[in-house]
Amino acid sequence: QLVAYEVKRMRAEEGNKQKILRHIKELAEKLYKNENPYPAVTMHKVQKPTEGCHLRLHQKPFPRLDEGTVQWIIDQATAKLQTAPPAVKVEKKCMVPSGPPIAAIMERNGNALANSARRLEVVRNCISYVFENKMLEAKKLFPAVLRAMKGRAARHCLTQELNLHVQQNRAVLDHQQFDFIIRMMNCCLQVREGCVKFSSVFLPLQKLSPGITQFAYSCVQEHV
Repeated sequence: QLVAYEVKRMRAEEGNKQKILRHIKELAEKLYKNENPYPAVTMHKVQKPTEGCHLRLHQKPFPRLDEGTVQWIIDQATAKLQTAPPAVKVEKKCMVPSGPPIAAIMERNGNALANSARRLEVVRNCISYVFENKMLEAKKLFPAVLRAMKGRAARHCLTQELNLHVQQNRAVLDHQQFDFIIRMMNCCLQVREGCVKFSSVFLPLQKLSPGITQFAYSCVQEHV
């Protein structure tokens, strides 16, 4: 029903928090009523007589009740309850029109998805350039990669790509390559969670001098 009827309304509400909250409240009430179709049974309270009421004039005496008649009424009610079918909510079936095509609803989100795909492609290309030692191309993409690290998808892509490259070769990098990778990892950590797996999953390293190497985890293990 939301897809069929409410698209125009939701678009009109964009940017207006008051209308959005009112709409959400209406939806919440509908959902609650759908899950709780039977109202709570209300208990009728019988008021106690006031003090001194028995001293009033023109007070009719309460009639004497016949014990057999009262029992017969109780038995009849009990029998009806036992034979009555369980109360079941009757489902009201209705046909809901298909509404506007999905493309019309998602046109704005489509642009966002395309932008996200482009950012991930930039991350992949930059990492490939670093490992292929095409540092001039990597430098051009590097600022865009650091900006992309604000998104969870880009951080996830970074971990996957680095792991893939390290599995394909031993990932022994020169100083400039190593510096680029560490800066990406630090940026990823500064934004939020992300590269905690770096230290255990893959270990890019650089040769500092003959026989001396430095592993990537040594640069991020003390990260705040």
